[in-house]
Formats: sequence, C-alpha cells, structure tokens
Amino acid sequence: MSAQKGKDLLLKAADGGGAFVTVAGLRARQIAFNAEAVDVTHSESAGRWRELLAGAGMRRASISGAGIFKDETSDALVRQIFFDGAIRNWQVIVPDFGTITGPFQLSSLEYRGDHAGEVTFDLSLESAGQLTFTLL
Repeated sequence: MSAQKGKDLLLKAADGGGAFVTVAGLRARQIAFNAEAVDVTHSESAGRWRELLAGAGMRRASISGAGIFKDETSDALVRQIFFDGAIRNWQVIVPDFGTITGPFQLSSLEYRGDHAGEVTFDLSLESAGQLTFTLL
C-alpha cells in the first residue's frame, strides 16, 4: 500500500434512516484496535515462558476525531447521538484498505474555542458490538 492522504480516511454516522452521513470538518481522525491477552501460564510452562490463550480475550475498537463542524446535518446528528446516549452504527473508511462498520457509543464530545479562532470539537467512540470489515 502506498502513502495515502489523511483527509481520505472518513468517519460516517448512521442517520437512523439507513444512510450514513460523513462527519464533516474532521481534521484528524484515528481508529485503534485492541485485544486483551489471557494468560494461561502454569508451573509446567516450557522454560517458564508466558503462554497465552488464542482468541479468548475481549476485542475492542476506539475511534477519535477532531476538527470543525462545517455541515449542519452532521453537527446536529453527532450532537443528537451524544445527548440520546444512543448506540449507532458508524463507518470508518480507510483508503486502499477497507471499511469498518459496526455499533459504537459516542463516549466523549468536547467543544472548545480560542478568542481569535474557530470553534473546534473532539469526539471519541467506543465499540459496542461486533464490527465487520469490507475490502474496498
């Protein structure tokens, strides 16, 4: 995979009507996958090396983004999802890689503004169920 433009990594939220709305104005975005290890080391483990149980740990994904809302539709949708405490489907489109889709809870929504600058926001999402991956 060759270098990709960061602006092409898209974050989309389900609008409740079956469509996905791109969260506009994101200047930075990130997705992280994590899996917990389950240690099954015992007194007879070879060389006393740690042993892990494959496929047993909890997996999760976190998404974060920061930017400016440039679009009333996505601003209103994200704000409503947060205040409803709703778990919605979200998509992350990674160029030349694929699309990750699944339920997430909007766990943090922060606004800030500098005296001589625009209002910006930060958001964080935590996975709330099984995710799917589709190749592009």
